[in-house]
Amino acid sequence: MKVALIGFGNLGKGLTRVLLEKGDYLKEKSGVFLEVTAAVDSGGAIIDEEGINIKDLLEAGQREGSIAEHIDGGEIGTTALDVIERVNSDLVVELTPTSIKDGEPGLTHIKKSMELGKHVVTANKGPLVVGFQELEKLSKEAGVEFRYSATVGGAMPIFGLAKGQMSGDSISEIQGVLNGTTNYILTRMAEEGAPFDVVLNEAQELGIAEEDPTLDIDGVDTAAKITILTNSLLDRNVKLDDVKIEGISRIGPKVTKLAQETGNEVKLVGIANSHTLEVSPKLVPSNNPLAVKGSLNSVTLKTDLAKEITITGFGAGPRETSSALLGDIVNVYKSVEV
Repeated sequence: MKVALIGFGNLGKGLTRVLLEKGDYLKEKSGVFLEVTAAVDSGGAIIDEEGINIKDLLEAGQREGSIAEHIDGGEIGTTALDVIERVNSDLVVELTPTSIKDGEPGLTHIKKSMELGKHVVTANKGPLVVGFQELEKLSKEAGVEFRYSATVGGAMPIFGLAKGQMSGDSISEIQGVLNGTTNYILTRMAEEGAPFDVVLNEAQELGIAEEDPTLDIDGVDTAAKITILTNSLLDRNVKLDDVKIEGISRIGPKVTKLAQETGNEVKLVGIANSHTLEVSPKLVPSNNPLAVKGSLNSVTLKTDLAKEITITGFGAGPRETSSALLGDIVNVYKSVEV
């Protein structure tokens, strides 16, 4: 299967590294053979319809500037849309930066890929927050696979479980701790009694928090993820504006410590059911599966048959997210004639 990588930042490099590492394993275990025919970043593209040398691609990605500058035949100035429209590929992996305001440029990339009959795998939340129903409809009309496991929960197989093994269950409610940055901050305040600002700075130094952590601490990132989960698993048509959002900026170490003394933990929890769609700090019993520590994520699905199922795991990081991306890629490979 010929694959085009759209976006070659941390996730693109992480996935490429895993493809190099797991290539032989995938062929031997699952009969999956993948060829990267194009990779594009903001400065240009590398294209080889016979298959790009993955080692060369990774080396180019470690150097400053565009990957197109560091491999013979690289096309400086070639855009993602150029690649999608021109290059022979069966699958487009869309990994450009997320914009939850308008979903661009990922939304346009995904739509164009589908219109051209190409399957899509993405880790980009923005397009799904803005246009989930539109993309689902377009994928069905175009007869292509559309997979997005990596948009929520990193390595956690939420969608694979809910839409696979539990496809006979009716899901009535979703509860989730879905942001590693806020969970790290709340955990550190509870365990060490450190002030919010001190812990936030520590998280930034460790790379757990972004330089601008506003979307995380204000609850918007969690709201984006609960929006995707609601539309996908509860079959609703909600937007980010429909989510009632409260972040953690008002929470201090006194609050987290008091919670622990009463057998609870403070967690930023997203909740979706037939009458509630919200993100806010909640008191979670310390023995509850959602009371995860550090930068872990956790999601509980309430269903009619299985009752409650909880998945816990690492919700971010290039290697962890590559687990979800690779799983989607293999599932696409297995589900279509290539």
